[in-house]
Amino acid sequence: MKKMLGVTTALLFSLPVFAQSISGTVITLAGNAEIKADNDQAIVTFFIEEQDKDKAAAASRVNQKMKSGTELIKKEDPQALLSTRGYYTYPVYNDDVKVAAQPAKRQLIGWRSGQYLEVKTQNLKQLPTTTAAAQSLLALNGINFGLSDGAVAKLESERVAAGYKDFIEKLTMITHAMGKKPDDVVIESLDFDNAGTTVRPLAMAAPMLSRARVEASPVEVPSFEPGVSTLSIHIAGKLRLK
Repeated sequence: MKKMLGVTTALLFSLPVFAQSISGTVITLAGNAEIKADNDQAIVTFFIEEQDKDKAAAASRVNQKMKSGTELIKKEDPQALLSTRGYYTYPVYNDDVKVAAQPAKRQLIGWRSGQYLEVKTQNLKQLPTTTAAAQSLLALNGINFGLSDGAVAKLESERVAAGYKDFIEKLTMITHAMGKKPDDVVIESLDFDNAGTTVRPLAMAAPMLSRARVEASPVEVPSFEPGVSTLSIHIAGKLRLK
């Protein structure tokens, strides 16, 4: 019993010595947070592709349909931002024909032309109607919902505050565990990582279209769910105990 009391007394007297030994210690700490917000912007990519034995004929049909499709989109959504994202023309060959003792020959059978159009809009209520109207002339290549620059700017203070709150809560917890108070810590540096959400560019995959020209049928209005985006923040800090 006396031996146990002696050990306990020795530990109690050693605590102040331990507290003194960690003075000046450098601590690295990170705070992380995420906030979610409803998407308020859509980036839609349309395309048109034509094939013909005459290169000029294929290009002319692409130009005419894209012009008409662009005008239609502008009429449906005057505030949308439209950008051309690609235009191509390349030759089309038939399958290699192999003859015994002769090299394979490739025969030019036509030309393929196409063009992409990117539409950026915040008019999500009108988007299904705009898309259906455009699909009467153009093909839908992809759609991506996200946050507009204005929405991200409005949420910036909330994002930073959430990250700093997590940082301070962790600091309080760590100093308490070490027998210190937050006031016993000097923050030497803070690194605010501004990485949030970004809109990924849409991949322009090679479209697969029928070579036959057919009259476009009316397109039913699609249904879209914009969803939500997550804004994240990482705060790294360097601290020193007094």
